[in-house]
Amino acid sequence: MSSSQLVARDLRRSFKIGPRKIDVLRGISLDVDEGEAVFLCGASGAGKTTLLYTLAGLERPEAGTVDFEGCRLYEGSVASQARLRNEKMGFVFQGYFLLPELSALENVTLPGMIGGRPEKGLAEASLRDVGLAERMHHLPAELSGGEQQRVAIARALTNDPDIIFADEPTGNLDSKTGDTIIDLLLALARDRKKTLLVVTHDNRLAARGDRELRIVDGVLA
Repeated sequence: MSSSQLVARDLRRSFKIGPRKIDVLRGISLDVDEGEAVFLCGASGAGKTTLLYTLAGLERPEAGTVDFEGCRLYEGSVASQARLRNEKMGFVFQGYFLLPELSALENVTLPGMIGGRPEKGLAEASLRDVGLAERMHHLPAELSGGEQQRVAIARALTNDPDIIFADEPTGNLDSKTGDTIIDLLLALARDRKKTLLVVTHDNRLAARGDRELRIVDGVLA
């Protein structure tokens, strides 16, 4: 039995486009250790995001298994799966997915509210940690793209998850701002002893983690 925090075995996933069946994941197995920063890279359409979503309990595989901290994902009730994600996992996406009518602070407080423990103090601390102490009460429209992604990172951290999944977190940002965001994610993950899984198409960024995994035609190269 593996002692890794995240264990995937023989993951398979395909999609149908008209009459054609596209195999996106073709038997991927991997282990991720606690506190590790792993970057998943590959060409557009290689299956990076599908793999990330499958590992995060968001997209059920057609075959194969995912275990997170000894729990088999995709088993149990929908409610128990959602609770596990809310309590143990943080998510950062390319699109920031901030609610436009809520302030930065209110957006960051949302995961705690969903989990029944709205900790305003934790949300404020997360925003301070991402350098937005002065912007807490601003609406998303009043923030730059880089600042909005910082809010999204603070939101991912606010429930003190064990692992952070980030899907192309720099995809909507210029390269300088993107570098700053990756610096921030890596620093926060190491300071807080979080596991970090990042999807990126940028080979330069992918080289900055503890380990780089390259997906080619649905398998790990």
